[in-house]
Amino acid sequence: MLQTVKGIYREGTIELLEKPKTISQARVIVTFLNENKSEKTDKTDGVNLAERNISAKEAATQRAAFASFAEDWERPEMDVYDKL
Repeated sequence: MLQTVKGIYREGTIELLEKPKTISQARVIVTFLNENKSEKTDKTDGVNLAERNISAKEAATQRAAFASFAEDWERPEMDVYDKL
């Protein structure tokens, strides 16, 4: 079974942003997304916080508040809401 999780590559290390379900050991293939790093703030998944007048501290507080339902939101069937 294939499974996809998000992560961040930094200085030769990959940090997974979520734990893969049901996988304790596996071979992996890493695909680098084409993003403009200068427009990103660390761990914001491509969102420019300064452009939205949000500090890194505020973003961390919001991430913590949304963590309780993040697993449900990231399910593939929830992608339909991205198109609204």
